[in-house]
Amino acid sequence: MDIRGHVALVTGGASGIGLATVQRLVSEGAKKVVVADLNPPKDEVAAELGDAIQFVETNVTNEEQVAAAMDAATELGDLRAVVHCAGIGGPMRLVQKDGSPGDLEHLKRIIDVNLVGTMVVASQAGARMAKNEELDGERGVIIFTASVAAYEGQIGQAAYAASKGGVVSLTLCAARDFASKKIRVVTIAPGTVDTPLLANASDEVRESLAQMVPHPARLGRPDEFAHLALSIIENAMINGETIRMDGAIRMAPR
Repeated sequence: MDIRGHVALVTGGASGIGLATVQRLVSEGAKKVVVADLNPPKDEVAAELGDAIQFVETNVTNEEQVAAAMDAATELGDLRAVVHCAGIGGPMRLVQKDGSPGDLEHLKRIIDVNLVGTMVVASQAGARMAKNEELDGERGVIIFTASVAAYEGQIGQAAYAASKGGVVSLTLCAARDFASKKIRVVTIAPGTVDTPLLANASDEVRESLAQMVPHPARLGRPDEFAHLALSIIENAMINGETIRMDGAIRMAPR
């Protein structure tokens, strides 16, 4: 699908891989990109992108807010691409170091945002894309974000790994659900990417993470995620698949 002249929506689009995706879609000629996030883009980013974007405050676990963001997008034209980048992390062990049980409320929060939020976004996006006229045999593309933690969750990643594993499992099922509507669903599973989450890490930690990657031995760049998202949008045969973007890393236990 050619995104030029069409509307896209990016959750978590105010920073990190979400912002890089917004910038890529704008540069490739999207008519308008809705930034669905809890916080607006920084002033300098908003000034750079100008009228090419529209911010809608969105908590992805809130169905009404997600619906409002989708409605805002459809008012601008046919919503053809949704890239769902919003998510949270945070350490959790099933049994803590002192021997006490893990924090179940933390687990519920991570699952709610990362997995249930993905389902809410998919459902709301798909309902609107299904009303689009066919364009080169399809109506829209939805891209989820998982993580290599879905496959190699490290010690302390119980909640995060479970939530992202759920996203991976959802991918094929969602693609089959939407096939009759001619909507594709694909997931990107990034490895270690240089996002604001790592910005406060020490140089030693960042270098250690970079050296874990076989090739290229560095952190991934947000624009590499954005480039892959655009490639997925453009390639009609990519569907129901989770694509690792990780430089062949396989995470160690810790």
